[in-house]
Amino acid sequence: MIRQTAGRDSLGEFAPKFAQLNDDVLFGEVWNREDKLSLRDRSLVTVVALMSQGLVDSSFKYHLISAKNNGITKEEIAEILTHAAFYAGWPKAWAAFRMATQVWQEEEQPNDAMTRHASAMVFPIGKPNDGFAQYFSGRSFLAPLSASQVGIFNVTFEPGCRNNWHVHHAEKGGGQILVCVNGRGWYQEWGKEARELHPGDVVNIPSGIKHWHGAAKDSWFSHLAVEVPGENTSNEWLEPVDTGVYDSLE
Repeated sequence: MIRQTAGRDSLGEFAPKFAQLNDDVLFGEVWNREDKLSLRDRSLVTVVALMSQGLVDSSFKYHLISAKNNGITKEEIAEILTHAAFYAGWPKAWAAFRMATQVWQEEEQPNDAMTRHASAMVFPIGKPNDGFAQYFSGRSFLAPLSASQVGIFNVTFEPGCRNNWHVHHAEKGGGQILVCVNGRGWYQEWGKEARELHPGDVVNIPSGIKHWHGAAKDSWFSHLAVEVPGENTSNEWLEPVDTGVYDSLE
């Protein structure tokens, strides 16, 4: 969903009506009519329309970045601008390409994103979580931090990765505490709405509660998993999280 505040931020006092139309109507209503055109298609139309007018200012760069975020690849934007050049003008295409190369050349490889994520926290990512891979959708990584007194593990999820529904069992005590340390993720208990997680958030999970947790679709995510001591503790792994339900989370 598109949410825009640029109008009010820049012109809220000088031209409040224009700001309201920009933020609430253009972006709040028109851009969000995804049942008519997808965000990707709207980005394509907007980029071509602005290029045809010769506009290569900050607003054009904003829409190029939006186009990239909405799924238009480097190869596709090159083909789009090349095609439009024959109708909008060759010099306009040159100007558009100069800005597009700046936006798409910043595209990072998955390992670059992982390295950047690791450097932003004090705990190590650890090694691939191969021992539990069958219970995860996507790649996860595990770094044991404490194995005595209380078990503490730094668990890292690549974008889109989440674990299966599961339950921590105990006759007394038990359960788990999650301490979010980097990135954006999700936690959900059975029968409840998913909760968005950010660094500093803490989740207390009593024993006997069916739940899952993992990364958002567009972000690496790490949390400390603290094992709460209990009697006769065990972990029961259940079904994967429904893909449609997960994909609906924003």
